[in-house]
Amino acid sequence: MKITTNSAEETMEFAKQLAKKFTPCTICLSGDLGAGKTTFTKGFALGLKIKENVTSPTFTIMNEYMGKDCKLRHFDMYRLSSADEAYELGFFEYFADKTNFNLVEWAENVPGLIPKPFVKISLKKVDEAKREICVEEIK
Repeated sequence: MKITTNSAEETMEFAKQLAKKFTPCTICLSGDLGAGKTTFTKGFALGLKIKENVTSPTFTIMNEYMGKDCKLRHFDMYRLSSADEAYELGFFEYFADKTNFNLVEWAENVPGLIPKPFVKISLKKVDEAKREICVEEIK
């Protein structure tokens, strides 16, 4: 599936509606800096009825939020240089959990960490407001 959004609000609304359709899984968010990965996550959290303010976990690496029926774990692997580093931090255990959502920014920095199947969502910045969003299942 591929769509184009014309504002941060539209990106959040798309993610919110997507969250309502998904069952717990791991979602890898791909895109350059400023592409809207955290904005997408904020919308996804709204779809899970999370009331907390969702922020980028760039320095903490993972933030966890409690939704109505499940948790949302938001990872940012930007500062990690390998899957070994993520294993040392114990992150591999979270991806075996099929009862909660894991949204992973910069998963490409930790190849081999995320077990298949997972959902890959690519965000491409077209201009300051417009984003192309591609959703695909990786088996």
